[in-house]
Amino acid sequence: MTALHMRGVVLPEGEERDLWIVNGRIRTRPVPGAETIVDGGFLLPGLVDAHCHVGLAAEDLDGAAEQAVTDRDAGTLLLRDCGAPLDTSPLQERLELPRIVRAGKHIARPKRYIRDLAEEIDPTDLPTAVAAQAAAGDGWVKLVGDYIDRDLGELAPLWPDDVLKEAIDVAHEAGARVTAHVFGAAALPGLIGAGIDCIEHGTGLTDDTIAAMVEHGTALVPTLINIETFPGIAAGASRYPRYAGQVLELYARVRRTAGAAIEAGIPVYAGTDAGGGIAHGRIVDEVIALHETGMTTEQALGAASWDARGWLGWSGIQESSAADVIAYDTDPRADLNALRAPRRMVLRGRVIR
Repeated sequence: MTALHMRGVVLPEGEERDLWIVNGRIRTRPVPGAETIVDGGFLLPGLVDAHCHVGLAAEDLDGAAEQAVTDRDAGTLLLRDCGAPLDTSPLQERLELPRIVRAGKHIARPKRYIRDLAEEIDPTDLPTAVAAQAAAGDGWVKLVGDYIDRDLGELAPLWPDDVLKEAIDVAHEAGARVTAHVFGAAALPGLIGAGIDCIEHGTGLTDDTIAAMVEHGTALVPTLINIETFPGIAAGASRYPRYAGQVLELYARVRRTAGAAIEAGIPVYAGTDAGGGIAHGRIVDEVIALHETGMTTEQALGAASWDARGWLGWSGIQESSAADVIAYDTDPRADLNALRAPRRMVLRGRVIR
């Protein structure tokens, strides 16, 4: 394979440097005979969608691959798949697709989540189910932390606190991290206290649970563009007026809630919830939403690039790191919309655009 050469301002450091790419890895010392593919502009570690669903709403692996290509073409070169009914592990062998970190299937209680999406179990079986999904995924397990309880007519937690603690300990002993879908407030204390690693959405966060997340080092992926669907969810829930009211109240304060989490120093990462009612390929919209909610442009970029990559076990742009690099003509720190126009994309050391 021909060695490649790129020159540009490397982010986040902001220094102009030369990079060489050999056998899918970055080199910082000259490689004779390398082909120059970028000379000038800005070089960014490949973007990350830290909450998406490759394979959700897809009939087969070909459909799931199309979803991944849509994300890739928007600059997303690393995906954390937060649950899908399909086993998408064969997609990890396709070099043209983004890297995918899989969480296996959602874990929920019977009739307490979207039909046919989750592994549905009784609460006493949660530790066993977590062990199985930890083995099936790539270091992540996805719980449904709360959902509508139709008997109560409102959002309610799915799991007792003692069972959560046991299940999360099982995952940690297996080397896996645990995350949970949570809209409301009631499920958060139990999840955070049990040692969960990440909260998805987190619209019900309060000052107390934000402080608890800071204390425990719990991450947050707020999926802000997904929360824009809440008015439609409420409109379709007329049979459950208390639930509809909860959803609208959470929606009304979501930017304030997420802003408080950012200000408190919770690690926050960019995730779109693509596949879960959100189209794939919208990572830039989420980055801009994070900026509008309180992040600086560099923080918002990091939440979808170098910081998110480090969180998921991948490095940025440095010696021997994986060669997943995007080149832009204009500085995305000055205008995040620059992310919509990548000039060159390199994935696994291969030029894909």
